[in-house]
Amino acid sequence: MNNPISITSIASISSLGSDTDTIWKNYCNPNHNFVLKNFEKSKALVAPLSSDSNAEIELLRKSNNKYKSLDRSVLMAVYASRKAVELANWKDGDYGINIGSSRGATSLFEKYHKEFLENNRTHTLASPTTTLGNISSWIAHDLQSHGPTISHSITCSTALHALLNGIAWVNAGMSDKFLVGGSEAPLTEFTIAQMKAMKIYANDNLSGRAESRPFDSAQGDDIQYPCRTLDFDKKKNTMILGEGASVMCLEKGTIENALAIIEGVGFATEILEHNTSISDDAQCFQKSMKMALKNTSIFDVDVIVMHAPGTLKGDTSEYKAIEAVFDGNLPALTSNKWKIGHTFGASGALNIELAILMMQHQKFIDIPFLENQKQPKQIKKVLVNAVGFGGNAVSVLLSK
Repeated sequence: MNNPISITSIASISSLGSDTDTIWKNYCNPNHNFVLKNFEKSKALVAPLSSDSNAEIELLRKSNNKYKSLDRSVLMAVYASRKAVELANWKDGDYGINIGSSRGATSLFEKYHKEFLENNRTHTLASPTTTLGNISSWIAHDLQSHGPTISHSITCSTALHALLNGIAWVNAGMSDKFLVGGSEAPLTEFTIAQMKAMKIYANDNLSGRAESRPFDSAQGDDIQYPCRTLDFDKKKNTMILGEGASVMCLEKGTIENALAIIEGVGFATEILEHNTSISDDAQCFQKSMKMALKNTSIFDVDVIVMHAPGTLKGDTSEYKAIEAVFDGNLPALTSNKWKIGHTFGASGALNIELAILMMQHQKFIDIPFLENQKQPKQIKKVLVNAVGFGGNAVSVLLSK
């Protein structure tokens, strides 16, 4: 970090809702957001947009004839971007955009491919509306911005890599402001089948019930805890997919009334041992966290928002990395995936949002499975982690 960077606004849409008050209220609510969805050939637990948020996306789709042909991932990104720019009071269009996605236009791509297999021809807009770059391009069109427009996929750390890109452009003097984040709409039968093929997806065990249920620690079963993030006693993988988008506005320097200041960033990529895995002690996370904490004492970190997807190896390897970096002096640890699932490319930005909300409200959102962990007396510095397939980790240190 050559200079501090301010986060002057953040907006999101997910199973938590789409306005800050509702999102925070749902974080404070002990219920999870998972429902049992019946697909054409199977069923699976997922965390879809809330009914109100889904209605907002459908209104956006119908608001412009051009938007009727766009994928859900694009519409969610446009929705969150509009709100973020409005909250930051950006009006001149003079800013860059980097909104990434792990998979891009998932639903639309699968729809067009199915039509092709059935009819041996496809829609005119099949290619332009399913390229990964169409997310940022449509945001630029919608907001009438005239800065650089970038899209990328770096699997599940995509949103935090977008943040890194924005910081790099600002620190290079090529732009004073950047809109960054991620969007993901992965709740398709084929996508979930891929996760199940890797044996990392949770069982569809809600006893046939398609509604969320409050936690009951006395029961402690899969019905109450379908995604057992950071439960080190679990015997199986419990990852569940969710959908959502989260976008933030970055500005150069320390801006008055900023939501948070980015004090440090770190990144690292491991040499692949397996297509999906990282090392047992997450060497990539150790390197990224040390880089982010280069100018900060480990004792000053109040909370870590972990990536922690609810898989056996994903949870334990990141925890071991934190133990190594913090030399046993662990801060409070949390994650939001036990509640909203894994949103792939959007997950890192949603982690940033949780960190900011905890700093604003000075309230720690705990995780149901970690017992006797340290509770923060204050929340002034939060470290946020994300990692994708192959060990491409990013860590971001935020301060209040």
